[in-house]
Amino acid sequence: QVQLAESGGGLVQPGGSLRLSCAASRSIFSINVMGWYRQAPGKEREWVATIVNDGGTIYADSVKGRFTISRDNAKNTVHLQMNSLKPEDTAVYYCKAEIFGIARSVYWGQGTQVSVSS
Repeated sequence: QVQLAESGGGLVQPGGSLRLSCAASRSIFSINVMGWYRQAPGKEREWVATIVNDGGTIYADSVKGRFTISRDNAKNTVHLQMNSLKPEDTAVYYCKAEIFGIARSVYWGQGTQVSVSS
């Protein structure tokens, strides 16, 4: 079992930056995959970025080159640095954790709102 708590959302102007954080209730060494997803009003939740246990990362094309996912193992936290924000990045951002064992377990945070507007 793991609880996830996102923070760092807010209102920012186009071209600005925000840094989201996802704090896990247990060591992230024990979590195989962590990722960020987002859901804009009236749209389905979409994948944004993933980081795996060995530090490997992958990004959705829509954020590649602007967003960076990273992990702070000492603080059991995963970050999403978002630069050059656009109005279309406006959404609720969710953190996801996957643990592979006998069964695959998936956990979600409550989400944090990111609004990009002038």
